[in-house]
Amino acid sequence: MKRGWIAWDPSELPRAAFDARLAAARQHLAANGLPALAVYTDIWRSNQVRHFSNFMPYWNRALLVIPREDPPVLLCALSPRVYPWIRSVTILDEILPSPNLAARLLQLGSERGWARIGALDFAQFPVDLHTALAGAVVDVSFPMEPDEWELAMYRHAAKLGREGLEDELAGAAGLTDRQFTGRLERKFRRAGAEDLIILLTNGQTPPAPARGEILSQLFSVSLALEYRGHWVKLARSAVGPVPDRPRDAFCETLCGPLFAVRWEIARDGRRLFYGDSYRATAHGPELL
Repeated sequence: MKRGWIAWDPSELPRAAFDARLAAARQHLAANGLPALAVYTDIWRSNQVRHFSNFMPYWNRALLVIPREDPPVLLCALSPRVYPWIRSVTILDEILPSPNLAARLLQLGSERGWARIGALDFAQFPVDLHTALAGAVVDVSFPMEPDEWELAMYRHAAKLGREGLEDELAGAAGLTDRQFTGRLERKFRRAGAEDLIILLTNGQTPPAPARGEILSQLFSVSLALEYRGHWVKLARSAVGPVPDRPRDAFCETLCGPLFAVRWEIARDGRRLFYGDSYRATAHGPELL
């Protein structure tokens, strides 16, 4: 399984957020004269369906179908034994067993009299679904900018990562990289992180998975953290922030206007890394 504990706290992410997102999608359907929209999800590509329903699969794959007039429907390749759990952590009520997603989508369209069905970012569907549905669906693409609720979740994820790294970096030199990775896993999982990617380096190489090395006084850690489906990326050096003029920088888009930057400098013959997650605004980058 890819993730840890998945939950839905309506006080943190209210039903109103999903209602607003679905309303925006239905406006695009109306503009394109389409009765429904199919959105693909799996464990590696879960952001879009999470955005509309809070569904994030532990494994396997699914299609979220958003009708223009009716509540959304999940076409699910998972066993029906997990449907009560899905309903408890999402806005979904109707879940249809769908071992063959393409056939089930076309069947649903026929049952409901839909002449055409939109598919969000259809070019990015897995090749087997794309082949089976080519000619039967209409490719629909539209920007999904983070709303106020998503921004709050991203900021919480970034705060969680920063504070956790600050706590654990002190005194970490002398541990093995595996011991330090275990400490971070325990801290962040207990704080609600669903997934983590932890990379470390003693400065001779870029950050990489733990391999049993003793951490030096100049080690750096790079962290990708998922909280309620919202990813942030951070990097820190055991010696603190890098100077304002780093030797090199790498920028990576997270979601829409959200991006992560990682800097590198040289010190005492070692490579030090520092990075954080930001939001692009009209006034320049804003720290999440």
